Amino acid sequence: MNGVRDRVHRWTVILLAAFLLTGGCGRARIASAPDARSNTTGGSGCSQILGEAKKAVARAETAGGAWDGPTSGPRAVRGKSVILIAEAMTNPGVAGVARSVQTAGRSIGWSIRIIDGQGSPAGIKTAFGEAITLRPSGIVVAGFDPGSVAQEVRRANEAGIPIIGWHAVADPGPSTTPRLFTNITTRIEDVAAISARWIIATSNGKAGVVVFGDSSVPFADRKAKLIKTELARCPGVTVLADENIPIPDAGTRTPQEVSALLARLGARWTHSVAINDLYFADGAPALRAAGRSGDGPPYAVGAGDGDPSAFVRIRARRDQAATVPEPLGQQGAQIIDEFNRAFAGRPPSGYVAPVHLTTVHNVDDTTAWDPKGYREAYRRIWGI
Repeated sequence: MNGVRDRVHRWTVILLAAFLLTGGCGRARIASAPDARSNTTGGSGCSQILGEAKKAVARAETAGGAWDGPTSGPRAVRGKSVILIAEAMTNPGVAGVARSVQTAGRSIGWSIRIIDGQGSPAGIKTAFGEAITLRPSGIVVAGFDPGSVAQEVRRANEAGIPIIGWHAVADPGPSTTPRLFTNITTRIEDVAAISARWIIATSNGKAGVVVFGDSSVPFADRKAKLIKTELARCPGVTVLADENIPIPDAGTRTPQEVSALLARLGARWTHSVAINDLYFADGAPALRAAGRSGDGPPYAVGAGDGDPSAFVRIRARRDQAATVPEPLGQQGAQIIDEFNRAFAGRPPSGYVAPVHLTTVHNVDDTTAWDPKGYREAYRRIWGI
């Protein structure tokens, strides 16, 4: 009898262990159009996180419906000049904010010039040196680390030229090291979190993820790390690969890397997340070559910046399912407003745009995330 009881007890322990090991997050059926609005909940260990993720996705899809930024400030100071130094005008986010700075600056009669750093440290350094030589009223650092041109930043500081960053350092607002009047960006923690939560929500807590990032830019590197940290909260989500591809090299390297990943990971690769939408445009040909139609896995979410082509892909349900776009038009206007405050001897506004998620549910016929009300608000502030 003791032997029988021992065998029963041993099999009970084995079955219980197997149950616990396979608990995790429940496996969801991957649908052709992933939808975070499903009422299905994940298994033990992920149900609370899954519920939080679905609520966060719903909030982000409706965020930014009304202007919540500054409504007062100095009238437009006349006769100013601004030079925007672009990391690379091939980067859709950088190009988008550069164009919006031009539009907003010219609306108050300022001279706006763009100098393209062409995606290389040497090119950015040369562009910054040229900008200082031209003695503008202000300089925009757009999409690159000011630490890579520390000497040029100090020269501008010493010359009394205010510098405003766009995705230049990790946090929005003023910076002392490097010295920036302010840095314009959504909060990187919010962007990273909602990107990861979209994956958790739409996969029902069970996903194999490839992360595409660029460690050469501290801002982008931190974003990728935060995404991975958030994904790790759900035991059923696994980061299968962490691809470090500098944005300037994305066009040549991404197709090769995607082909290799498809061969190595196969059906385990269900989702992708990237620090910039352009990786998905560059990777699409490799997916086609492997027989992927683009309307199935891997489902992709871009953690910035809101490339117009991302909206086209989302609307067509091909190669990308979601993006966390920066409001590039609004941020360009804000850059001009912040310069105007600097020129008038005022402090920065302190405004930070809320995080927004664009999916098939709210993409409509748009090609950019363009919140309402900011143009009218800034025109009233500037007196134009």
